[in-house]
Amino acid sequence: MAEEKLLTVRDVSIILHVSEKKVLELAESGEVPAYKIGGVYLRFKKEQVYEYKKRLHPHAAKEEAAQKYSLNERIKDFLYFNDFYVFSAIVITVLLFVIFRGY
Repeated sequence: MAEEKLLTVRDVSIILHVSEKKVLELAESGEVPAYKIGGVYLRFKKEQVYEYKKRLHPHAAKEEAAQKYSLNERIKDFLYFNDFYVFSAIVITVLLFVIFRGY
């Protein structure tokens, strides 16, 4: 059986984009179901947190799915992850030009 990983107060605050204090208030009011581990540690189920987030901001899921990256961001990412290969191709091209130009 696969054990379900429960989220901490900090994890939930990051997911919901609220403070940890607000997460505790939501748990106390029952808006977000919470579970106490050992009577001390407060934990949350991931599915229930995302369900609450969808109810809170129904348009947020659509915006995240529809978000496109600009051409500038795509070029920056390409160069960031492939800079070695681009640099190597330029060096090889220059060396081949110098070698074959001499003959």
